[in-house]
Amino acid sequence: MAKLKLEYIWLDGYTPVANLRSKTKIVEGDPDKFSLEDCPLWGFDGSSTQQAEGSNSDCMLKAVALYPDASRVNGFLVMSEVMMPDGTTPHPSNTRATVLDDADTWFGFEQEYFLMQDGRPLGFPESGFPAPQGTYYTGVGYDHVGDVAREIVEEHLDLCIAAGINHEGINAEVAKGQWEFQIFGKGSKTAADQIWVARYILMRLCEKYEVNVEWHCKPIRGDWNGSGMHSNFSTKHMREVGGKEYFEKLMDAFRKHHDEHIAVYGPDNHLRLTGLHETQSIDKFSWGLADRGSSIRVPHAFVNSDYKGYLEDRRPNSQGDPYQIASRILQTIATVPTA
Repeated sequence: MAKLKLEYIWLDGYTPVANLRSKTKIVEGDPDKFSLEDCPLWGFDGSSTQQAEGSNSDCMLKAVALYPDASRVNGFLVMSEVMMPDGTTPHPSNTRATVLDDADTWFGFEQEYFLMQDGRPLGFPESGFPAPQGTYYTGVGYDHVGDVAREIVEEHLDLCIAAGINHEGINAEVAKGQWEFQIFGKGSKTAADQIWVARYILMRLCEKYEVNVEWHCKPIRGDWNGSGMHSNFSTKHMREVGGKEYFEKLMDAFRKHHDEHIAVYGPDNHLRLTGLHETQSIDKFSWGLADRGSSIRVPHAFVNSDYKGYLEDRRPNSQGDPYQIASRILQTIATVPTA
């Protein structure tokens, strides 16, 4: 038996954006055989996270996903849901509990973010701006990526892969100091769980570099790209049946529920969804073939496969909660009959 370090990770009750919280529990066990079912319920002070009153402060953490923690000997990362004191009732702030369980729904999230130091993106001068956008996207060389950015994103990638997180890639993004990682998961909650854990790993990693991760969708105003979290999605019906008629009905449903989607696609999205910088205006809905200026981008492969496959919702922003995004997409899909 060994001493195991379980880092319980959860979302607090702050709005409009929940913060990641974590604390370590020490248990005894075999690190090679330890499983999710071995993680006990664990209480915390909800009055310090805006999830309870001080006079009745108990909240509970229920483990929902377990990942090896390569940064610690015998360490594990425990993604958790917040529950009421009975341990079975989801807390009102528990957005994961709103996502329909569906093993046949697949999501792929493209998480963009800025690395910041001293109040400015890495590579920005102390005053003014660097050269305009153009060569930073997938750029190579100090002038393009600057400082320790590549060292951070490479170490983050290694830590995530060691944790079993299904990264599909990383790249420097359009603005200087801006980066992206992509995560894919089968099952309606899998990719969302992994996005939150990957965010946690990145923020913890950046502590030693004295660098902050800026998730806000438009931290640099003006002629600079904002940050999104483009959400790729497919259901079993979309992948195996599809068809142009179903697709058009689906787009009608997304148009009808546009406002409900925007409401949970991240705060301050009006600063990003302007119709510029590869976005559609926040007050408009559109879909387009390979069109990065549309609300929904339709891949050529989707149309070429008789309207079967996945679609990309480009409206969610980098600060959005992937649980809420997945939940809203599934709610809209559910309004469209498949027969």
